[in-house]
Amino acid sequence: MRALVVEALAADYAGCAIREAPTPEPGPGEVRVRVRAAGVNFPDLLQTRGEYQHKPDLPFIPGLEVSGEVEALGEGVTGLKIGDPVAGSAQIGGISDYAVSTAGTWWPKPADFSWGEAAGFGSGYITAYVAFVRRADLRPGEWVLVLGAAGGMGLAAVDLARQMGARVIAAASSDAKLAVVQAKYAPDAVVNVTGGFRDRVMEITGGHGCDVIFDPVGGDVFDEAVRCVAFDGRLCVVGFTSGRRPILGANIALIKGFSLVGVRAGEYGRRFPEKGLENRAAIWKLAHEGKLRPHVYREYPLTDWRAAFDALADRQVIGKSIIRLDT
Repeated sequence: MRALVVEALAADYAGCAIREAPTPEPGPGEVRVRVRAAGVNFPDLLQTRGEYQHKPDLPFIPGLEVSGEVEALGEGVTGLKIGDPVAGSAQIGGISDYAVSTAGTWWPKPADFSWGEAAGFGSGYITAYVAFVRRADLRPGEWVLVLGAAGGMGLAAVDLARQMGARVIAAASSDAKLAVVQAKYAPDAVVNVTGGFRDRVMEITGGHGCDVIFDPVGGDVFDEAVRCVAFDGRLCVVGFTSGRRPILGANIALIKGFSLVGVRAGEYGRRFPEKGLENRAAIWKLAHEGKLRPHVYREYPLTDWRAAFDALADRQVIGKSIIRLDT
């Protein structure tokens, strides 16, 4: 099969190449899927340099989320049959013609989702669900500030928070991107973070501040977000796409009476398998009901994988970039 293979950890994807690789065989309880589309995520980029917390042994195939058709079933698998359209996630292995993962990670593809939408759904929405439902206990009517709102994680957070009845402020550094967010997901307000955003957020919330903040950005944006959080609020740390891991003085959390909440959706599911299954079932149920839908920025053939990675690294992407394996 064709696969994008990371053979060495290096900057500028120098250790990556499209190679012929053995087609994986599903073991007991596993399913092999003929991949139609694979989502591109920041962890994929970081893994090519060895900068992500999960560090697979070399060589490896990146790719956290895919969609495709069931092609082979391992021993003991029930509930799926050959040819079923599915979508799912794994720690690695998705950017290839065939992917194998345990049966419980695959979910029926919503009938009205494209292959690209199905591939770009799981990672962002499961992170938003763990942040809002499991970690921040988001309640209807609360103010939510979503930073990096034009990215795959951010758009998912905007979409889910609205579905949960929150009042949502979508924040990003580009008016053009915010216009797309407004048109697609209709948050209560949009804010450009360039040049500072604390005063605008406090104005929108009537001086209350935000009860929950979803931050996949870190850096200077996190520093200012601390000034926007309401008393008894929850600031969810999701990632550091800015490249800087900020430091919070404990006295600030004390004085402002808020909680700093770490969000690792994958690790949450591994630590609490039953809750992890409940999380995935909840978001896919909402997708099948037409209540959640990801936004696909662009689809690339496998031969243009570098362009897909560069678009994400250069902050061009609104929503999700997708690599198509069936072209």
